[in-house]
Amino acid sequence: MSRFWKITLIVIAVIVVALVGFRLLHKPAETAGGHHRRGAGADSSAAAKGQDAQGDKDAAPVPVTVQPVVSQSVPIYLTGLGTVQALNTVTINPQVGGEMMTLNFTEGQSVKKGDVLAQIDPRTYQANYDQALAKQKQDEALLGTAQSTLKRNQALVAQGYVAALDMDTYRNTVASDTATVASDAASVKSAKVQLDYTKIISPCDCVTGIRSVDPGNVVTTTTAIVTLTQIHPIYVIFYLPEQNLETVRNAIKGGAQLEVVALDKTDAHPLASGGVLQVIDNQINTTTGTFKLRAQFPNLDSNLWPGQFINTQLKVSTTAGGLVIPAQAVQRGPDGDYVYQLQDDKTVKMQPVTVANEVGASNVMISKGLAVGDQVVTEGQFRLKPGSKVQALKPGEVPPAPSDAELKAKQKSGGGRRGGG
Repeated sequence: MSRFWKITLIVIAVIVVALVGFRLLHKPAETAGGHHRRGAGADSSAAAKGQDAQGDKDAAPVPVTVQPVVSQSVPIYLTGLGTVQALNTVTINPQVGGEMMTLNFTEGQSVKKGDVLAQIDPRTYQANYDQALAKQKQDEALLGTAQSTLKRNQALVAQGYVAALDMDTYRNTVASDTATVASDAASVKSAKVQLDYTKIISPCDCVTGIRSVDPGNVVTTTTAIVTLTQIHPIYVIFYLPEQNLETVRNAIKGGAQLEVVALDKTDAHPLASGGVLQVIDNQINTTTGTFKLRAQFPNLDSNLWPGQFINTQLKVSTTAGGLVIPAQAVQRGPDGDYVYQLQDDKTVKMQPVTVANEVGASNVMISKGLAVGDQVVTEGQFRLKPGSKVQALKPGEVPPAPSDAELKAKQKSGGGRRGGG
């Protein structure tokens, strides 16, 4: 390498070293400047926080609706899924065969016990009945003749005009004819039963379903004509978790009748009340971990229908002096349920609570966290935080409109802040 290029490389290396040294010498100053800028930012943040705190202090009270905690008797319910089941379900089959003459019901009609539902052609069965009746009368006549003969010869046997052997024959003839008449009476009854079967009678107060035959069809004893369901009263089969078994069994000790309410499966509004628990099944379903119960409802308004899915509420006890608040007062946080409780200085705090049970459709019972008379916020919670100043309103009450003086003061206050900014 020539002398020229060596000198050139040395000069470039010196320049690079000088630049690096310059930057290293000036880096602490820049860092110090950076620290100064961050310190200024921290001061700004502190100032902003102070302004926010002052703003919260001077903020107008938040209008909220509050209600007191009240004490009342609270029924305790166990809720389960159930199915409505007819008290009786009867499939009507003819007991004799023949041509279906008439159907005396309308599909879906309510029928009474003893109503004639249908008529099968009775002519063959009427003839059989008449024949049996005639045979009975014929044999009764023969019996009368035999009895008269026996009676006449009983007076002559003592005088020796009739042999003892003949008397035995007369007695046996009367006995035989008596048995024949008894057999004829049984045949008459059988023929009468067959004739009566041509009229199909409702066995209960029921509702008819969709018929399976039409007039003119030839039916047999295997033909299903219609299905009847008895819905007054009606059963409800429902299920509860096995951990509730002891509670239910203790509740029915001493013959106590437990009330059951039927609720709509969709929106849980009451469908029928007045139900009574009748029986607890004798085993637990090991697959589902539930046990089966059956209740009976009067169902006078026919709100319950066989096969319908419903929710049930079984009343097992009543808690005296339960603490009740509106359900909308309870909020859910990361640490559990809480309410905003009104303080004496018109501010609110977050008060943890424990919800024990639902009370009707709009209230809950609190087992821990509140006392009778405590005021809780039921509307307007979304604008609150702990320590917020509030304007407490009764349910349905609205805050009064601001006066002209308040509006002017607010405008002046707002204008001063904008000018200062």
